[in-house]
Amino acid sequence: MSEVEKKFQSYSQKAIQEKLYLHLDRSFYVVGETMWFKAYDVNAASNQFMDLSKIAYVEVMDREQNAVIQTKFSLLGGKGNGSLVIPSSIASGNYKIRCYTNWMKNFSSEYFFETTISIVNPFVKFDPNPDEKQELTYDIQFFPEGGQLVKNIESKIGFRAVASDGKGINFNGVLVNQDNDTLVRFSPRKFGIGSFMFKPVAGNEYRILVKDSKGKSSTYKLPEVQEQGYVLQVKDSTDKLVKVLVSTHAERLENSISLFVHTRQANNYAETKPLNAGKAVFVLEKNKMGDGISQITVFNILGKPVSERLYFKRPAKDFVLDGKVSKQEYNTRDKVIMDLSSSSDAGIAEISNLSVSVFLSDSIQSDDQEGIGSYLNLSSDLKGNIESPEYYAQRNSKEVDADLDNLMITQGWRRFKWDDVFSKTPVTFANLPEFDGHFIYGKVFNTISNEPVRGIGTYLAAPDFPARLYYAMSDASGTIRFEVKEFFGPKEITIQTNLRLDSTYRIEMANPFSKQPLKAGLKSFLFDKKLENQLLTRTVNMQTGNSFLPKIYKENKYVFADSIAFFGTPDEKYFLDDFTRFPTMEEVMREYVRGVMVRRRQKEFHFRMVDKFFPQILFNTDPLILLDGIPVFNTDKIMAFDPLKVKKIELMNAHYYLGWGDFTGIVSLSTYRGDLAGFEMDPRVLVLPYEGAQIIREFYSPKYDSQVKLQSRIPDFRNLLHWAPDVDTDSQGKAQLSFYTSDQPGHYRVIVQGITKSGLAGSKTFSFEVARRSL
Repeated sequence: MSEVEKKFQSYSQKAIQEKLYLHLDRSFYVVGETMWFKAYDVNAASNQFMDLSKIAYVEVMDREQNAVIQTKFSLLGGKGNGSLVIPSSIASGNYKIRCYTNWMKNFSSEYFFETTISIVNPFVKFDPNPDEKQELTYDIQFFPEGGQLVKNIESKIGFRAVASDGKGINFNGVLVNQDNDTLVRFSPRKFGIGSFMFKPVAGNEYRILVKDSKGKSSTYKLPEVQEQGYVLQVKDSTDKLVKVLVSTHAERLENSISLFVHTRQANNYAETKPLNAGKAVFVLEKNKMGDGISQITVFNILGKPVSERLYFKRPAKDFVLDGKVSKQEYNTRDKVIMDLSSSSDAGIAEISNLSVSVFLSDSIQSDDQEGIGSYLNLSSDLKGNIESPEYYAQRNSKEVDADLDNLMITQGWRRFKWDDVFSKTPVTFANLPEFDGHFIYGKVFNTISNEPVRGIGTYLAAPDFPARLYYAMSDASGTIRFEVKEFFGPKEITIQTNLRLDSTYRIEMANPFSKQPLKAGLKSFLFDKKLENQLLTRTVNMQTGNSFLPKIYKENKYVFADSIAFFGTPDEKYFLDDFTRFPTMEEVMREYVRGVMVRRRQKEFHFRMVDKFFPQILFNTDPLILLDGIPVFNTDKIMAFDPLKVKKIELMNAHYYLGWGDFTGIVSLSTYRGDLAGFEMDPRVLVLPYEGAQIIREFYSPKYDSQVKLQSRIPDFRNLLHWAPDVDTDSQGKAQLSFYTSDQPGHYRVIVQGITKSGLAGSKTFSFEVARRSL
């Protein structure tokens, strides 16, 4: 068993697992509204913040699994936040929000975060119940505990019955043999999920008859009964112990069996025991298992996994979030003071990071999204959609514990493949973690043969200030990868080879978003026609809010922390407005710029730079020439450019290395607006729009802290009163927020999500009322 432990440990160190949870400000939107979100990026093994990825990807997916909105945002220390404006082109319906990192793309989309939102487009007529005429269908599946049914060994068989709307159904089922003798009667306990015990007998045939609540009957096959195999039974022995019984008919082939247990690739435990009459009993101490879901795997004497299932251990400590406002009823445009506190269930204060949403709870609000605690500990480690995951969080209930165990059997899955663990070749991953910046991928092809080409240097840049240039060389498959830092907002990027040397290549850029399918389908969209007035009010409020939103909150422009170009402080700098203006660039370069010698050879211009370390020596090749950060390999075109459009010239008078690129100096020209000022680029340069990571927007929350502001006639119809994505509690576990109510009276809900440094996660929901201010 030590060999399994060794290989598993080696695999786990390489296949580190990230988990993302995205807290959305609400779960229902009308087009034109802004969706605000906060991301928690944690290590799956510990639920602690993970500083692995610096970029996360968010997509809004429709029921055909098309991405209708895509964006990227920054992560720092496992935290990040952003926003999305719901465009008017989106049709009314349910949509999936999914979030992941580049590293997570190495694994199944089952690892991605997903949640459902509803969007209504009131400007386009829509069907409030598009699936009304569709017949509700359902699917029933049966899952032997441990994975196998073996003759003459009693097994627990879990089952799950789900309708096409994603909800569990009630039914009555019977298991019969070939003589139609009823052997077992069963029905679901909760959410269409349940289990029954059964011992199959060799030579018999079995089928299952199911009758739903409408009297419709269906027939299903029992999973195939094996002649030889392994049966696994797991149940609580005491409050502190778990009993694992392994039964097999393969004792002639082996005399021992091994058990391997881990919790999200951590808290490993292994033990080998002899088989006695085809049985072995293992007793696990719960305090040695990790909180949440553990994987229990049985290995035969050859080290092959033969049976497995999941087991859920309730967290030893709960995260207690508390929140309250200074009073339960406010007037419009009143100041609200909110106190938050975080502690463990033992009453010990916990330093935590929180996100807070305060919104009007109108009657068209959809169901709240799942809280961070149940997601990290439960749903994220199970397959498919979990109906009402908060139900399973209830403690001290044998009924809930039984339902939870059935859930482990029917919706369990493994986050890796044992074949990868035991592979003789080291595991490799195509997608690296974006630890220092966003990766932009592409491929270089030969335009004649259309084959990928190796060893070609490529340049990526965008007209910007300060200049940012990125260099990549194609690998054996022709792939290029640029790691771009401080790359924010929409840009127009250019990608090219050295056009002086390489003129027979073309470049194709890759889409950075995942092509994997959604892990769970969308439930049916339904909008109550009786809520048309509420929808009209919300639509008017949205338009009013967007119309009166201060300009500063609409415009986003990234301000670089460092205004120096990528090559650092230049050796020479010339602001051309400080000199007498010449009509040609040739005169400017010859008369003003000391570090560059202009040469003309075979009717072509060339620059030769003076080596600052050896001033008596000129480099014998052209330097890298930039115009607003874009490489220009045709010196003649620079010399033909209008010098009156050039603001400054900067020089780097030495060898400069950028990745694999080696340049004999740099000549950088900047226009007044940093937009190339009409310079015509070579048609072989690939130019395309590209969206960098989001520029953080500030949530607009007006202050009515004076009589003048209180009496302002500017309407304030905010439905989302406040959004605070990054609230830290102090050493006493306390934090305080303040904000003002809007002109919208009604019932307001507060949803707080949070996580501690130690990995405890939890949620809190409370509310208050707002009444119209009397005149």
